[in-house]
Amino acid sequence: MALLPNSATEPDGSAVIRVLSYNIRSMRDDTDALARVITACAPDLVLVQEAPRFFRWRKKLARLAAASGQVVLTGGATAAGPAILCSLRATVERTEDVLLPLTPGLHRRGFATAVVRFGATRLGVLSCHLSLQRDERHEQGGLLLDRLAGLGVEHAVAGGDLNEGPDGRTFRRLAETLQDCRATAPWGGEFTSTPADPRRRIDAVFATKGIEVLGCGVPLDQPGVREADLRAATDHLPVLAAVRIPA
Repeated sequence: MALLPNSATEPDGSAVIRVLSYNIRSMRDDTDALARVITACAPDLVLVQEAPRFFRWRKKLARLAAASGQVVLTGGATAAGPAILCSLRATVERTEDVLLPLTPGLHRRGFATAVVRFGATRLGVLSCHLSLQRDERHEQGGLLLDRLAGLGVEHAVAGGDLNEGPDGRTFRRLAETLQDCRATAPWGGEFTSTPADPRRRIDAVFATKGIEVLGCGVPLDQPGVREADLRAATDHLPVLAAVRIPA
C-alpha cells in the first residue's frame, strides 16, 4: 500500500498536513503504546476523544503530548473529553472549548475547537465525541456544523468518535455538508471498533469542500505502527488523514 504523503508546505503556499483522530479512553490502557502509535503517524493535529477529565488531567494530557512529539492545544476536561494536540509546525490563532446542552441522565458532551495556521493557510479544527443517544447525537451533529461555520475560516477539519457508522443519520448529515475523508480517498484500514475485532467505522475525519483529501483510514501499514500497540493503546483504532489545504 502506498504511504500517505508527509507534511509539507508547497511552493504555492498550500500546506499538506496529517490529521489523526483517536479515542484514547482516558489513558486507562498502555500509554507507552498510545504514544508510540501517535508518534509513528507523524500528525500535525491530533483530535483526541476521551482525554483525561479528572484528577491531574492536564498533567496526564501534557505527558502524552510530550511523549508523542506534540503540544496540548486545547480541550480535555474543559470540553468534557475532546481535546486537540498539535505539532510545533502549527501557529495557533485562537482556541475555544464548548460545552453542549446537557440532557438529564446522559453524559456531558463538548467540542474542542481552534483556528491554526500552517504557512500561508488558515484552518479551523474541531474534535468531538457525540452522544450514545440517537436523537441527542443528531442534534449535536447540527451543532457541530454550526460551530464549524462559526469559526469564520474558509477551510476546516473535524474528527471524532461519532458513536455510529456511515449509515447512521448523524454521520450522513455531516457527510452531506462535509467530505467524509475515508469515503473520498480510502487508504489503510476501514473499521475502528474494536481493535481486537474491528467491524464498525464509528470514528471519522471530515473536511470542508475546498480541502483536497489525499488519503484517510486506519494506519495499519504506517511504518512504525505495530498491531500489538494498536491493541494495547485503547479500545478504538485511530483514523489518519492527509489533506492539502489551499493557500
